[in-house]
Amino acid sequence: MTTYRAIFGIREFRVLFVVRLFAMLGVVASGLALGTVMYRETRSPFLTAISLFGGPLVQLVTARYLLASSDLLRPRTAVIFMAGIAALTATLQMLPDLTWWMRFLILAGGYVALAATSGTVVALLSDIVPKDAYVLARATMNITVGGMQIVGNATGALLLAVVSPTWLFGLAALVSATAGIAARIGLADRPPRAEGKVVERSRRINRELLTSPVVRPLYLMMWVPNGLVVGCEALFIPYSTGHAGYLLAAGAVGMLLGDIVMGRFVPEGLRDRLIVPLRVLLAVPFLAFPLSLSAPVEATLVGVSAFGFSASLPLQERLVRHTHESVRGQAFGLSGTGVMAGQALGALLAGGIAQWFGGGRSVGWAMAMMAVLSLLVTALLRDALPGRAAESPVGSGCRQSVERRGGAQGQDSR
Repeated sequence: MTTYRAIFGIREFRVLFVVRLFAMLGVVASGLALGTVMYRETRSPFLTAISLFGGPLVQLVTARYLLASSDLLRPRTAVIFMAGIAALTATLQMLPDLTWWMRFLILAGGYVALAATSGTVVALLSDIVPKDAYVLARATMNITVGGMQIVGNATGALLLAVVSPTWLFGLAALVSATAGIAARIGLADRPPRAEGKVVERSRRINRELLTSPVVRPLYLMMWVPNGLVVGCEALFIPYSTGHAGYLLAAGAVGMLLGDIVMGRFVPEGLRDRLIVPLRVLLAVPFLAFPLSLSAPVEATLVGVSAFGFSASLPLQERLVRHTHESVRGQAFGLSGTGVMAGQALGALLAGGIAQWFGGGRSVGWAMAMMAVLSLLVTALLRDALPGRAAESPVGSGCRQSVERRGGAQGQDSR
């Protein structure tokens, strides 16, 4: 079995790990600051949930036209571009006297840019590490997400007790810029994975992926149960304003442990069989949130639930096997866009239900309803998942056409 020592022995993996670490710290700090500002200014669970998870809805709309950029741009350029946009949007959120709709416009602008490059990092990871090390490498990258959520949310909760959210926006801008500098210095300048027109290729490959009877069920299992449970997390601030940062940190701990256990210690065959049980684990703890619980019990349940997010590892492993390398950036970009869009829709639905309940501790009933919906969707998708092997990976034809163009261009150059 591949070890952490082996993957960290790859220089570019170490660089990409550091870039991801700083980028995620920026995302967490900016998100906590924006959610806090939105709830303080509007007292609306609905607007707060949308501020935390609504941006990907913009990404979902624009991804139809821009997502192919994940394969058409030079990977290092795309990573630097993402870091620069994150630093810019966090800086703009620091401007005084912004209305809630102006904050949403800034948020939306960042996600339009993200739609063009969302698959770059995951696709680049598959280029940097050997194929048999991909799951451990992906799990290790996920650890940066969990680790920075723990550090960012816990530190942010402490900072918000003594300073304004503007300081968190400033921290987000600083660490995002640092991520871009690290990418510029440490990553090789690889050529694009494919060529073509952005809009035409985006629409064509998206259609091929979404209509595939093999890939579509994988996407749905990645997107829907996950998104409904994230809707529960979107309600942490109105559910427990004073302890929301700690609940978010507890969720990050659960995610981190899940990625470590599934990525390093669980063999491939068993990982595949645990997809559905992990999706069930994701939802069940939130069935208890209508009860009157102590803060430690709430945090424990959130951590147990978040362990179930590790089902994304075997699902992504299958996606690698079922897609050709020439479309893999777009395939993972569509996967990431769908995950975030599912989270945004889950937040939208959960926020609407919580608003109907009237806020306060009754928000726990909205969480329980979202958990029930997640369990129902998991049960419906269980038998639709494809097997582990695919006879013809999606995108094979696209690669052949690229090779034919390359051959013709080679003759012209000679």
